[in-house]
Amino acid sequence: MDTLFNTNFENFESSHFEPKVKLRAQTYDLQESNVRLKLTIVNTVGFGDQMNKQESYQHVVDYIDTQFESYLQEELKIKRSLHNYHDSRIHACLYFIAPSGHSLKSLDLVTMKKLDSKVNIIPVIAKADTISKSELHKFKIKIMSELVSNGVQIYQFPVDDETVSKINTAMNGHLPFAVVGSTEEVKIGNKMVKARQYPWGVVQVENENHCDFVKLREMLICVNMEDLREQTHTRHYELYRRCKLEEMGFKDTNPESKPVSLQETYEAKRQEFLGELQRREEEMRQMFVQRVKEKEMELKEAERELQGKFEQLKRLHQDEKSKLDEKRRTLEDEINTFNKKKAAAELLQGQSFNSNTNAKKDKDRKK
Repeated sequence: MDTLFNTNFENFESSHFEPKVKLRAQTYDLQESNVRLKLTIVNTVGFGDQMNKQESYQHVVDYIDTQFESYLQEELKIKRSLHNYHDSRIHACLYFIAPSGHSLKSLDLVTMKKLDSKVNIIPVIAKADTISKSELHKFKIKIMSELVSNGVQIYQFPVDDETVSKINTAMNGHLPFAVVGSTEEVKIGNKMVKARQYPWGVVQVENENHCDFVKLREMLICVNMEDLREQTHTRHYELYRRCKLEEMGFKDTNPESKPVSLQETYEAKRQEFLGELQRREEEMRQMFVQRVKEKEMELKEAERELQGKFEQLKRLHQDEKSKLDEKRRTLEDEINTFNKKKAAAELLQGQSFNSNTNAKKDKDRKK
C-alpha cells in the first residue's frame, strides 16, 4: 500500500497469535498536485492465523455489512445529508494470494465466495518475484480456472465504455495481477527507481517486464476508481438494501403484482405489529393468570401442610398435657397419702410421749 500510493502509512506490527480476526481501519487525506483523495485502508489482522479457520471470513463479512447498514440508516433519515456523509463502504478488496505456484487454499475460495456479492474483489499474487515467469503464468491460469469452477465472481474491469474498453479488455486478461512492493530506491543507470535488490539482480517495481504493479495502480487509481464506487453502490449496496428491506417486510408489489406504496406497506406493517403486540400481551396476560393460579395452589397446599402440622402439634400438646395432668394427680395423691401417714405417725408419737410422761408421774408419786 505504501508503494501503491507513494506514501508512508502507519504500519503497526501484528502478532500471528490473535484469537480471532480483527479489522483495523485507518483513514488518510492524500493529495497529489490538485487532486485530493480521502483513503480508508482496512487491514484484516490475524486472517488465517487461527487453528480453526472456519469462521475467519465472518468478521470481514460482518464489517462490510456494518458499513452498508450505516449508509442505509443515513439514507432512511428524514433529513439526509449524503452529500457530506463520510462513505465508509468498502469499494475494493485487494485479496492477496500466497505465491505457492500450486492452487488456491480452501480458505481463499470460501472467503472470496462469501465476499463476491458484497465487495469488488481484485485478486493479487503477492511477492511475485519468488517464482519464475513460467510458473507464474501457469499459476495465474490455475487461479482463474479455480475461481470460475467454484463460481467466484471477481471484479471485471468494464469494457462497455469505448474510451477504456481496449485497455480494460487487455487488463482483464492479466488477472490476477502479480505484484512486488518496495519503498527502497535503487540506482539503475542514471536514475533512481523503486526496486528490490537481490544478490542475483534487481527487481524493479515499476518495470512491467518484472511485475504487474503498474497495471494494478493504473487500473485501480487512474482508470476504474469511479467504476469501483459505482459498482459498490449500484450492485453490492443495492443487493444489501433490497434484502434488508425485504426482511423488514417492505415490498414493491402485492401478491396480485400490483404496485404498493410505502404508506400502504407502513400501515400494513403497523397493523401487523399492533396485532402481534396484542397477541403477545394476551399471551403474557394468560401466562400471568396461569402463574397466579399456580402460585395460589402452591400457597393453599403450603397452608394445608401448615394446618396439618398445626393439628398434629396440637394433638401432641394435648397428649402431653393429659400425661402431665395424670402425673400431677398421681403426685397429689402420693402427697396426700404421705401427709396422712405423717399425721398418723405424729399422732402415735404424741400418744406414746404422753403415755411415758404419765407413767413417770405415777412412779414419782409412789416414791
